[in-house]
Parts: sequence; structure tokens; C-alpha cells
Amino acid sequence: MKPLEHSHDCRPVGEILNQIGGKWTVLIITRLADGPMRFGELKRMIGGISQKMLTSTLRDLERDGFVSRTVTPSIPPRVDYELTELGMDLRGPLAAISEWALRNRERVIAAREKFAEENPDARPGRIGRVALIAAPRQP
Repeated sequence: MKPLEHSHDCRPVGEILNQIGGKWTVLIITRLADGPMRFGELKRMIGGISQKMLTSTLRDLERDGFVSRTVTPSIPPRVDYELTELGMDLRGPLAAISEWALRNRERVIAAREKFAEENPDARPGRIGRVALIAAPRQP
């Protein structure tokens, strides 16, 4: 089989998918699609996210141009987050991926369970019940 001639072109796609595919990223973008929000409001609306994780994810989204951060001088300072034009443009693809995932969730779970049954030496992977085959140790 001939190797892909343009395999290097996949790297940027993988980098973007890695960022936007995160559990918290999807939730943050979905919430910010309703309009600008303050940090505390966003944290309450999402639920279950730590302050550190929310801060980190918002910084990553700001760095990549999906979210803007606006500081209004006041006491205490007011900080609002909102989707940029790029972030707004991401709503459609994220909605499509979310719909696909919900539609196919049971099929993926069934495939994972079948794999686990057929591969008893498998151990759980880093994504849910994804199984990875443990390679036998060489003496």
C-alpha cells in the first residue's frame, strides 16, 4: 500500500480537533453561543468544571481565536467572555458532530463491548471503555 502523499496536511486538522473535541470546550462553546457570560456565570451554567479547568480551557479558546475576553474596569473588575466570529462559525460543525455522537452512541458502546469480549487481554484505554490490547512482555 502506498503511503499518503499529503499525510503532513492531517496534522493541523488533528491539532484543531484535539482542541475543539474536548469535553469542556464543547460545553463552553455551546453556552457562549447564547451570548456573553461572566466567568462565574459560565462556571455555574456548565457545572462540574473546576475553576482551574475553566480558566485553562477559556485561555486555550482565546489563544485559538474562538473566544474573546473583555475586561471592564470596575470594582471588582468585570470580565466577560464571548464567541468571536470564528467561534460562532464553529457552532454548526460542533452541532453536527454532537448529533452524530448522540445518534451513534449505542453502536459505539456495542462495538467496544464486543471488542472487550473478543479480546480478554485488553485493558481499558483513556477514552471511556475503549480497549487497548496489552502487548505481552518479552523475556
